Amino acid sequence: MAKQHNPYDTVLAAVEDAAKILGYSEGEYERAKYPERETVVHFPVEMDDGSVRIFTGFRVQHSTARGPAKGGIRYHQNVNIDEVKALAAWMAFKVAIANIPYGGGKGGIIVDPFTLSDKELERMTRAYTMMIAPVIGPDKDIPAPDVGTTPETMAWMADEYAKINGYYNPAIVTGKPIEIGGSEGRVEATGRGVARALMNVLKKRDMHPEDITVAIQGMGNVGSITALTLSELGVKVVAVSDVSGGIYKESGLNIKDITEYLSQNRKNLLSGYEASGIKRITNEEILLLDVDVIVPAALENQIDETNAGDIKARIVLEAANGPTTPEADAILKDRGVIIVPDIFANSGGVIVSYFEWVQNRQGYYWSEKEVNERLMYKMDKNFEDLWALSKEKNITLREAAYCIALDRIVKAANKKGRLA
Repeated sequence: MAKQHNPYDTVLAAVEDAAKILGYSEGEYERAKYPERETVVHFPVEMDDGSVRIFTGFRVQHSTARGPAKGGIRYHQNVNIDEVKALAAWMAFKVAIANIPYGGGKGGIIVDPFTLSDKELERMTRAYTMMIAPVIGPDKDIPAPDVGTTPETMAWMADEYAKINGYYNPAIVTGKPIEIGGSEGRVEATGRGVARALMNVLKKRDMHPEDITVAIQGMGNVGSITALTLSELGVKVVAVSDVSGGIYKESGLNIKDITEYLSQNRKNLLSGYEASGIKRITNEEILLLDVDVIVPAALENQIDETNAGDIKARIVLEAANGPTTPEADAILKDRGVIIVPDIFANSGGVIVSYFEWVQNRQGYYWSEKEVNERLMYKMDKNFEDLWALSKEKNITLREAAYCIALDRIVKAANKKGRLA
């Protein structure tokens, strides 16, 4: 039986490893291990039947050494403070690798959004926004969508914040609908960035997209866009899964048809998808398929010491945050498996969130072509930095990512006169 993994411990382990590689003393990086602020809120929401339910929510700011905090809002029944702290820390390192002027933040509510009506979701979102309004703002902490939240969620947050402050400022959140200040290309940005990360790895390994097979665990926004983008690039996606289980087809799935089915209704799941030749598999089985690349795009701790030794893929492309435990990381490293780390691989979303924020602040908006070109430039440049450092120091891509990020955070803090 696998042990329980605290995702925040995973963050701390990565920071400690990076500090050793960089030769930092404990006093130089200690501050980067802890969040600056943790906010816990409890608030009532009226249900459609007239009853009142109390929800618990969180907002954590890990670091603002390099700029205002930035990070998503997660709606999930398993949200807890340690998860949110870990996600906020990952975001701090993610924006540092992306080299954009943000710090890391994250939020969430303990709720299964699929059990609520759209009206209940809106009332809950507005109540949560009111409770965390004192600690967020365009120059303090800018939320965005995450697991269980959507551009519509961000629209409710932006409108509620406007009601509280008496005016509308689109830069309060990113990932908004286009009609109220969102950016072209933002919805697809994380998945496109994940796909671009893989293309960069394939080039370095002299591998060709048309010769690659991929399995993707998780078909939310990130997983589905990753699948669609990879299939358009010629990659054969043979398996995908969501909370209801997975589907597999050795000759390749029709990803366009699958994504269209899932997008028809937010409650559509793969368990209801039908097509000839598909085989039903579990979320556990999908990670162990005989494919070239697996893409964990769901939740944390999906790859641990119990299954890492059985993974057949040569590349693990981390589209989710924290999908691999430290124990599994060590096993995969020993086996020569390339792990493309989450804090780089899924950074496309926050990069384009930054672009959205910039556009909101200047009141001038870019075309989707411009957004995508800027995103691809950033992903390519950041990958080259990671790859070069990993080769220079003979370390993994994850170790290189944390070295770059920690170094930038510590130096920024020290320039401001902070201890870090």
